[in-house]
Amino acid sequence: MIRVICVDDQGLVRQGIVALLKQLANVQVVGEAGSGEEAIQLARTLSPDIVLMDIVMPGMGGLEATQRIVRQQQRTAVVALTAYGDAPFPAQMMKAGALGYLTKGVEINELEKALRRVYAGKRYVCNEVAQELASYAFEDNVESPFEILSHREMQITMMVVGCQKVSQISGSLHLSPKTVNSYRYRIFEKLKISSDVELVLLAVKHGMISATHRGPLPASRQVAASPGWHAAQADSG
Repeated sequence: MIRVICVDDQGLVRQGIVALLKQLANVQVVGEAGSGEEAIQLARTLSPDIVLMDIVMPGMGGLEATQRIVRQQQRTAVVALTAYGDAPFPAQMMKAGALGYLTKGVEINELEKALRRVYAGKRYVCNEVAQELASYAFEDNVESPFEILSHREMQITMMVVGCQKVSQISGSLHLSPKTVNSYRYRIFEKLKISSDVELVLLAVKHGMISATHRGPLPASRQVAASPGWHAAQADSG
C-alpha cells in the first residue's frame, strides 16, 4: 500500500486530487495539507511513502517544505504536482530533493505511474517537464533569469512576489530579518533590479505570477481525468 499525503492550498483542487487517488488500487490517502508548514508536520507525524507537493502556497511554500521533508523524513519521497511546468520551477524542485515532477495537466494513469515509480525508488518527470529540462540542458543561454538563483534565493523571491513582508518571511524560514534582507539585496543584484516592484514585474514577464494579481497563474493546461477532477479545477500553483 502506497501511503500518500496531498498538499495544495486550493481546497477544491486538493479534494479533486484526493478523489482521484482514492480510485487507484493500493494507494491510500493518509492526510491532506494546505501549506508547506502543515505538510512538514503531517509528514513527521504520519511518515507517508509519498508527499504530493504543490509549489506556490502561502507561508514557506513547496520548495522549502520539500527540502525539509526530504532532510527530516528519510523514507518519504516528494513528488511535485503543480500548474508550473516551465523554468525555473522543475530544476529548483529537483534540487530541493523531489523525486518526481508532474503538472496538473497529466492524466490519471500518468499520476498513478509516477506514484508507483517513485515508490520503487526511481525518479519520474512528466513528458512536458522532461522536454523543458532537456531543452535547457542544451541551451547556452538561460531562458529565465531566475535560473541563476540559489534554492534559498528562489524561495525568498517567491515569498516576496507573493506579498509577504520581511517579518513574515523571517518567521516562516526561521531566519533573522537582517538575513532575509541580505538575500533580497543579493537577488536584486543577480537579477539587475533595485526593488520589490521590479522583482514582481520580472516575475510577471517570465510567467511566474499573473499580471492581474500577486499569486499563482491559472493552471491553463489542466485536463479532466475524471468527474472529480472537473469539480476541482481552480487557479493553483
